[in-house]
Amino acid sequence: MDEIEFSSTGSGWGPRSEVLAVGWGNSCETVRWLLPRGLLNSCPAGVASCPASSCPFPSPRSPRLTLLESVLLLGPRPTTGGMEFSELIRTGRAQAKLLRGPEAPPLRGTLCVTGHHLLLSPGPQGTSDLWLLLLRSVDSIEKRVSGDSGTITLRCKDLRVLQLDIEGVEATLDIARSIEGLRLGDAWHFHPPERYYKRVARETNAWRLSEVNEDFSLCLSYPRAVIVPRAVDDDALARCARFRQGGRFPVLSYHHAPSGTVLLRSSQPLTGPQKRRCAEDEELLRAVLAGARPGAPGFILDTRSAQAAKQARVTGGGTEAKAAYPGWKRLHRPLERGRPLQESFVRLVEACGDLEQSMDGWLSQLEACHWLAHVKEALSTACLAARGVEREEACVLVHGAEGTDSTLLVTSLAQLILDPLSRTMTGFQELVEREWIQAGHPFQLRCAHSAFSHACPKHEAPTFLLFLDCVWQLGRQFPLSLEFGEGLLLALFEHAYASPFGTFLCSSEKERCLCEVRTRTHSLWSGLNQPKVRRKLRNPLYVPNPLAIWPSVEPQSLRLWQGLFLRWIRPPEPSQVAWEKVWQRLASKEKTEGCEPTSKPQL
Repeated sequence: MDEIEFSSTGSGWGPRSEVLAVGWGNSCETVRWLLPRGLLNSCPAGVASCPASSCPFPSPRSPRLTLLESVLLLGPRPTTGGMEFSELIRTGRAQAKLLRGPEAPPLRGTLCVTGHHLLLSPGPQGTSDLWLLLLRSVDSIEKRVSGDSGTITLRCKDLRVLQLDIEGVEATLDIARSIEGLRLGDAWHFHPPERYYKRVARETNAWRLSEVNEDFSLCLSYPRAVIVPRAVDDDALARCARFRQGGRFPVLSYHHAPSGTVLLRSSQPLTGPQKRRCAEDEELLRAVLAGARPGAPGFILDTRSAQAAKQARVTGGGTEAKAAYPGWKRLHRPLERGRPLQESFVRLVEACGDLEQSMDGWLSQLEACHWLAHVKEALSTACLAARGVEREEACVLVHGAEGTDSTLLVTSLAQLILDPLSRTMTGFQELVEREWIQAGHPFQLRCAHSAFSHACPKHEAPTFLLFLDCVWQLGRQFPLSLEFGEGLLLALFEHAYASPFGTFLCSSEKERCLCEVRTRTHSLWSGLNQPKVRRKLRNPLYVPNPLAIWPSVEPQSLRLWQGLFLRWIRPPEPSQVAWEKVWQRLASKEKTEGCEPTSKPQL
């Protein structure tokens, strides 16, 4: 197997040895290397800068790692919701002895903790190679202290039992806490798609959980299980799928218990120029109305203009014919998508980065990029869908063409408006998982580049960012009604575009299964739900609000999200400074009342 060699460029590890050269065969690659304090970033030509005192190797010898070990070690520097993993590392290194079992000799050397691994480097006279343990493989951890030393027992998922004898009681406890904090475990079970069905089942028996798409043969972008009317069998669903673009037949998005009506999503019907019909599709939408309150009307909310929907017939798409779907009324609320939305994002970022423009120039550029207009239209359309469900007590089906972009934008925002549970920390995470990730938003395509790339792929679009911006507008207008703050939204934005976690990888659940994302990566939710991180992301002013929150979309009510678009350009605005003081008072009050102070949130 190929090997990678680490060596100092100076004479040994003296005070002038400030860099580590990483050679891969006869060439150098750009790499990232995880050191105990996260001091090493990617650098050109395979040379990474690092103070010699931080090097985990205590001797001039050149440790050699196999290529496989190097790939494991040279991963992207991990973060957990705006927080470096290095913040979880209380002690980066200590002297230790490793006992691997009765048949293996003990190893002595310097123990180091990185964002993903435990490393044990033998001393100057050592003959063994560097020892590595992936933290994710640890199943449980026990610690004991005695005298001036301690013992940590690691029980691994592959049934190994490892014992670390560490010099120093404080070092033992700190390393144990570091491992406990970094060992995120398998958190993919945090928000399973079946959980929402259990909630729906408690409210009504008109719906069932179908596994008709278990092998993804019906719809490549749907998850294995979907919620559908109980009166429609799986054979009918299969025929419905053939009548909808990409197989995205109508499925339940949200059940509104107070009115007994529902919000659904799908893709466009494939009526085409011949105005095709599908009896099973018509039956499905009849069953939706029959399962709601008696006499409930239905609205089909099309996120395309009437002209665009009409033109879609030429290429095989189209809309639901009024005569074929009695009880359903079609509404058109066009939302921008695709390349125009990406260009709007790029122009906004360019305007925010132009620090020499006049006031008139700034206002002109802000208006010309149309970003806030997109925010307004998205919130307006979501309010229309929510109003149909709550005030009209109607069932609402939302779709555009493919049903993977503006459709998800509307259904997720409508739920935030209507559903108090979606406004909690856990509920919002479930909403993102269910309505964006599981529902098949193509993150791999849409978020391949951000605003600075010169590449212009037609599939890129900041639809998910637009959703986060709309959520920020809701939080600004209703500062007590969302349990989470701006910090969570910023973390989701960052991880959607570049993340060490697997949650936003790929473009569908089928792709994530083929790539074995669940077994090869951590879930982002595991990082965000670490107690310390969760406290930082929480809104300390949150008060549960059982009512719907109806945002104003007047121009005077919408604001530029400065916390995102200007955060690297200008200092915090006065309102953020004032917020800091509010938090300090709340933390001081907790201390006075004898409570453990909560970490300051990122709002």
